[in-house]
Amino acid sequence: MPGGHRGQHGYMETQTEKIEAGSVKKRIDYKWVVLSITTIEMFMVSVNGSITLISLPAIFNGINIDPLTSFQYLIWVLMGYSLVTATLLLSCGRLSDMYGRVKLYNLGFAIFTLGSILLFLTPDKGSAGALEIIVFRLVQGVGASFTFSNSAAILTDAFPPDERGKALGLNTISFLSGQFVGLILGGILAFYNWRYVFLVSVPVGILGTIWAYLKLKETPLPKRARKIDVLGNVTFVAGLTTLLIGITYALLPYGTDPMGWGNPWVLAAIVIGILFLIAFPIIESRVEDPMFRLNLFKIRVFFLANTAGFLSALARGGMFFILILMLQGIWLPLHGYSYESTPFWAGIFMLPLTAGFVIMGPLSGWLSDKYGSRWFATSGLLLIALSFMILAMLPYDFDYPIFAVALLIMGIGNGMFGSPNIAAIMNSVPPEDRGVASGMRSMLQNSGMVISMALFFTIVIVSLTHLFPPELATSLASAGAPGLVAPMSSIPPTGALFAAFLGYNPVHTILVSLPQAAVAAISPATVTVLTGTTWFPTTLAHAFMPSLRISFYIGALLSVIAAVLASMTGSRFVHEEQAGRGKTDEGPESVEDVAVDIT
Repeated sequence: MPGGHRGQHGYMETQTEKIEAGSVKKRIDYKWVVLSITTIEMFMVSVNGSITLISLPAIFNGINIDPLTSFQYLIWVLMGYSLVTATLLLSCGRLSDMYGRVKLYNLGFAIFTLGSILLFLTPDKGSAGALEIIVFRLVQGVGASFTFSNSAAILTDAFPPDERGKALGLNTISFLSGQFVGLILGGILAFYNWRYVFLVSVPVGILGTIWAYLKLKETPLPKRARKIDVLGNVTFVAGLTTLLIGITYALLPYGTDPMGWGNPWVLAAIVIGILFLIAFPIIESRVEDPMFRLNLFKIRVFFLANTAGFLSALARGGMFFILILMLQGIWLPLHGYSYESTPFWAGIFMLPLTAGFVIMGPLSGWLSDKYGSRWFATSGLLLIALSFMILAMLPYDFDYPIFAVALLIMGIGNGMFGSPNIAAIMNSVPPEDRGVASGMRSMLQNSGMVISMALFFTIVIVSLTHLFPPELATSLASAGAPGLVAPMSSIPPTGALFAAFLGYNPVHTILVSLPQAAVAAISPATVTVLTGTTWFPTTLAHAFMPSLRISFYIGALLSVIAAVLASMTGSRFVHEEQAGRGKTDEGPESVEDVAVDIT
């Protein structure tokens, strides 16, 4: 009997081990399913962003928009998407913790795909067509809000703490691969039909939506009575939306002023937005169940890593677009590239930035799982600051290898900072708060990106407004066309700059709009010089480069400050592990508590 009892007990132990092994295998398999789905989503969103940027000339041509009067549409196509995501991310993260991260992630996938279909079907042309594209891009922004606010949380739920950095790094690779694919596809598809630019995201979106609905599973969370924070939602959305709309319209001309900072409606929007945002934390500290968990900022890692992430976004948000402007408006034409081809080649010449990301993104994530995020994030930010300083010292007619090295360093720095910093943030919070934490992180990052674009645009436009007219007059006089000073000075500097960005030769566009008699008075040799690929870029460079250098210096300073904050986060900290050592599910109660945990 004793022997039989032992045999039965051994059999039961064997069966239990098999069940546990199967459960572990199933769990391992599921985490890779989650990674594949979030990878598809990141790839689709990334392709959509870069393909739209590169294809804007074809899109604006397709809907018959004049490049010299398209600045307001261009701003909204570029910034409207980010504005919507920035304002909705926080609410989406909170709703996901209440009703299920997977449910709202799947809904976001479907909404984003719907937006892509609507963009492909854009019915009108001219101003109506431009407005439709802007609205449909906003629809995409709503979908992206649900996916952005949940993808990091879903990955964190699926992967154990020692693999989260690696998973987030692989996710970053998909995003950067999408940027590269978008650049190539944009150059190819726009040649045939601008609508194909939006159609390409549809099959990927449909596949990803179906795959997500079939395979993703909700992670059980502790049952807690939660309410929708109506007052907090209204205050935050109203405040951030009003502020960002005011900043956006400040970039547009107002009366005879090339910028709208003197527009009373702009000033009113900015003041009202700031007042709402000041009221928001006061409200959140008093409501019963706030959507913006201020107590999470008591966790030192969460506070410092999020602040570093916001400053990093502020430093680099407008950088990519400013560099594209420099390549398309100045460097590529100077080196013999036609204006029609510059959008495509600008993307190609920016590829060292992507290469740096691809090299360091997954590697730094994997290493941070073992050694913590602090020194990877800090070193990455210092490399970003170094790349900004190298870029600031370059002349406008720079040698490309030096420019490529600076971009590669910036890409490596961002790769070292990105996934370790996100992993640090997500590891630092309780599982039931990952949705809102992911939303808070994404909101701060996207807000930093939008504010950065507005800040850099403002610096560039102010510089062009003051420096471009005298440079234009001097260059026209030296080219033998002083009679064109008055008619060409009537063109807003921003209009000329963004005409170059959209793939037009601004001088040719201006000459076509002038009376025939005025053009006939200019010698053919002078017309050839003015409409060539060197005269306008050289004139623009003298007015553009001072503002570009100021932007780079600001980016370097913000990166250094972010690096200091990242260096203060401490060694590796995982909330579940600390909770197992005696902390409650609510997380550390104070900065001092966390300081004990992580040092």
